Amino acid sequence: VQLQASGGGLVQAGDSLRLSCAASGRTFSSIIMAWFRQAPRKERDFVARITSGGSTNYVDSVKGRFTISRDNAKNMVYLQMNSLKPEDTAIYYCAASWSMATLPSLYNYWGQGTEVTVSS
Repeated sequence: VQLQASGGGLVQAGDSLRLSCAASGRTFSSIIMAWFRQAPRKERDFVARITSGGSTNYVDSVKGRFTISRDNAKNMVYLQMNSLKPEDTAIYYCAASWSMATLPSLYNYWGQGTEVTVSS
C-alpha cells in the first residue's frame, strides 16, 4: 500500500481544513487507516482511525472537531478538521495497518505528511 497525503495549509484559529490521503493497492478496502500528527519537537501522535467497516476512534483532544472518513471505491481517506486551534499545528500523516492500533510503530505504511499551521 502506498499513501500520499494532501490538503494541509495555513489557516486561522476556528477555520476548517480537509486532509486527503490517496492510497494505492488492491487491499485498501480491508485495511485500517489512520491519521497521526507530529508537532515540532514532539513525538508522532495518534489522531484518528477508521476500520474497513467504518468504525472510528479519535484522540480526546479532537473529538467533536475532527471527522475521519473513507471512500473504498476511490481508495481515499479524509480527515475533516473543524474549529482548528493553534495546538493542532503539526505535520499530519496518513498511515495504514492490519491491526487495531494507536502506536505509530504498529502501522506498516505511511504517507509523506502534509503540514497544517493554525495561527491564533
